[in-house]
Amino acid sequence: MSIRVRLCTAFLLLTALGFYELVRWNANEVRPRYLETVEESIVDTAILLASHVSSQATEGTIPTDDLRAAFDEARKRQFSAKIYDIMKTRLDLRVYVTDARGRVIFDSNHGKDEGKDYSRWNDVYLTLKGKYGVRSTRIDPEDPRTSSLYVAAPILVRGEIAGVLTVCKPARSVNLFIRNAKINTVIAGIIACAVVVVVGMALSLWITWPIGKLTRYARAVRDGKRVSAPRLGRSEIGDLGAAFEEMRKALEGKQYVEGYVSALAHQMKSPLSAIRGSAELLEEEMPPEDRRRFLRNLRSETERIQDIIDRMLQLSTLENRNALREVEDVDLGTLLAEILESLRPVLSKKRLRAALDAPVRVSVRGERFLLRQALLNLLENGVAFSPEMGELSIVLRQTENAATVQILDNGPGIPAYALDKVFDRFYSLPRPDTGKKSSGLGLAFVREAAELHGGRVAIENRPEGGARAVLILPLSPPPPRI
Repeated sequence: MSIRVRLCTAFLLLTALGFYELVRWNANEVRPRYLETVEESIVDTAILLASHVSSQATEGTIPTDDLRAAFDEARKRQFSAKIYDIMKTRLDLRVYVTDARGRVIFDSNHGKDEGKDYSRWNDVYLTLKGKYGVRSTRIDPEDPRTSSLYVAAPILVRGEIAGVLTVCKPARSVNLFIRNAKINTVIAGIIACAVVVVVGMALSLWITWPIGKLTRYARAVRDGKRVSAPRLGRSEIGDLGAAFEEMRKALEGKQYVEGYVSALAHQMKSPLSAIRGSAELLEEEMPPEDRRRFLRNLRSETERIQDIIDRMLQLSTLENRNALREVEDVDLGTLLAEILESLRPVLSKKRLRAALDAPVRVSVRGERFLLRQALLNLLENGVAFSPEMGELSIVLRQTENAATVQILDNGPGIPAYALDKVFDRFYSLPRPDTGKKSSGLGLAFVREAAELHGGRVAIENRPEGGARAVLILPLSPPPPRI
């Protein structure tokens, strides 16, 4: 499991658990808080009504006619009050009055419980004792929604408790508020959780994205691809990426030198052996014709060594470059025509017919010298493997995003074992007409030049015989490699 998946999973689980507990706690706290608010308002109502009754009471008499008339009038009234999402259309308040012994002398519920003994109910009992009297009683003991809150206040006559007035509020009147509050709390919790999860996942992606870039870079280096170091900023991961790049350059530099020295030594053995042999023979007496032949051999092998060194210097310089330098618009058709004109003597010597098919102007952004050298190497390779009186075709085409150059010859083609090696440094096949090998650096140069321009090159056998070299270049150059 990747670090990103682990971070997202852990963050998601922790966030969901945290919000679940928060929402559950808030939902459980909604009912007590609502009931506290309702109780506080009932206390005010009870004290106000008890004070009104107290003002009319006399010793031994508690008048309730005003209360009865007020409730009768209130029940007759029709009203509609929209309280947020709740529509209220009836009076939910109940009031009853007891005397000093706890017997009910007034019940706003149509006198239902008048005459009953309420002295043992907490609201009456505690109030008659001079304490705060309150109780909550359920009609159905198993259903909390059927509970009612009872708050009592003393009826005072000359400072003495002459009775109790209790205000009752059914819980169903606040259940709708509580339900809506719980629903809103859950919805708000879900939305907040979703927002936090999205932000957390974005944060996780922001943290792990540089690691992913660094991983892809390391794998590309492992596979031998020519890639630039990713831009990772100045964070700790950026320092790690810089260390990776320094390590890569150090290792590549060491391997590069070792590989070049080994390959160069291998390539030098043959011409040096020929030079040494010719030099030893020249010390002996021999006919002038043989001496001239050995001198020609010395010059030929010396030129071969010089060619290897020159091409190796060109290739090593190109391999260590990270970006194009003198970028300009290069007309590939004109450039190919110039190269063909420079090869006229060689073409004439082998009596080769070379045809350029470039119906439209095709221009790319690149470094003219590198493009010319790459195309020249491909054409020289085609000339070298073409038979006398053969044909060489150069086809230039443009697609939406790239230019394509195809060089087709009718030579012997490429052996199957060499198809994946022709672009390796110092790898070369014998020329059909001379049997000699080249330096093996020309096609390696072509590949490096193509990659530096953001393109690619390939060589394959044609079904009808011969080989086809394809160079594909983007119309716009890639950004510099870092």
